[in-house]
Amino acid sequence: MKNQNTDKYVSFGLYGFASGLPYVLIFITLTAWLRDVGISLSLIGFISWIMLTYSFKFIWAPLVDRFSIPFLNKFGSRRSWVILMQIIIIFGLIVLSRINPSLNFNIFALVAFVIAFAGSVQDIAIDALRIESANLEDQGNLAAGYQLGYRVAILVGSSFALILAENTSWSYVYQSMSIFMVVNILLCILTSYENKNTILKKLSLDETVSAPLEDFFGRFGTQMACILLLIVATYRLTDIVMGPMANPFYLDMGYSLSEIGAVIKLVGLIFAMIGVFVGGIFIKKIGLYKSLLIGALLVMCTNLCFSYASITDKSTFLLASIVGADSLAAGIVGTVNIAFLTSLVSKKYTGFQYALLTSLMAILGKFFGGFSGVLVENLQNLYGFNYGWMSFYIFTSLLAIPAILMIFFNKTFFINADNNN
Repeated sequence: MKNQNTDKYVSFGLYGFASGLPYVLIFITLTAWLRDVGISLSLIGFISWIMLTYSFKFIWAPLVDRFSIPFLNKFGSRRSWVILMQIIIIFGLIVLSRINPSLNFNIFALVAFVIAFAGSVQDIAIDALRIESANLEDQGNLAAGYQLGYRVAILVGSSFALILAENTSWSYVYQSMSIFMVVNILLCILTSYENKNTILKKLSLDETVSAPLEDFFGRFGTQMACILLLIVATYRLTDIVMGPMANPFYLDMGYSLSEIGAVIKLVGLIFAMIGVFVGGIFIKKIGLYKSLLIGALLVMCTNLCFSYASITDKSTFLLASIVGADSLAAGIVGTVNIAFLTSLVSKKYTGFQYALLTSLMAILGKFFGGFSGVLVENLQNLYGFNYGWMSFYIFTSLLAIPAILMIFFNKTFFINADNNN
């Protein structure tokens, strides 16, 4: 049993890497590429709307639940989708590497959209496979393994990629990333397996949305279900909205690609990995309610620190310290949030319900994130370059307050949920 659990932990670490690499390359590293070649903050903000594919993945989640990919379904229904999407991502990265965004921005954005879409479908299958692979009490370990792989992908797709870009070219970077995906897809096939989910409901087309929603509202009641959906929608709002502006902010503050990659991103990864395991400990030791509340407060406070960095002289040590604290909070929140979302899902409707919750989690942040560049530029027009950035980070920090209040005022529900588990 111990070896089996270790195998699952390793396999979901690989799945976390497969999920994280295309996401970080399109949502985070791509913004550094665009800013590096002189694309405006407004346009960078708007291109982040490509990632809305992750926010609407509940629309195509029923297809992942109902069907498998011919010729690949010998690996299992969920894994057949993962393998196909990884192949699309690999070819997409190669094509993207051959396009100059300054000359062919629309085509560049279209290829990035295809990669993001494939990544969103892959996530549906991976999340469903994870939920179906263990009981609720073991989901924290699988979530930690997944988060670890995801954070390694961030190291490769941001830190390593930025250093490589400064010493070679952006084209070479994205070709190299496709090689990492090739290696990962082979390792995923070799190390993971899939047990058939006999509880999963095979729904007709007219039931694909209604039945999972009726189940969700039936289990929690209309009022509590609505509150839970609001918490899901606002819990990660702060870091999702500020996400597209992170790399442009570092570059605008005078940091080179190598400094961002070698110091800031590396420090961020180390502390995020620590946060991932701290989040798992929180879930086991202090329960879901306190973990959710502490995580949200930490994200709000650490995000405020960026407003201070924006009005001080350039200091790699200061910014690395702030990024480290923020990444620690993000790592904690990442694991806690996965455990929270998993606790709301029925194994009868894993693909659709989890996709719906993660879509709802991201949709507000991705939508407002698209205006993040416009917001920064307008705030800079009002308050000046540095104080414009400061105002932006104060604003994104305040976005954490609604979720904190809703969690606090529904303390009884979360404590009862902890006791029932």
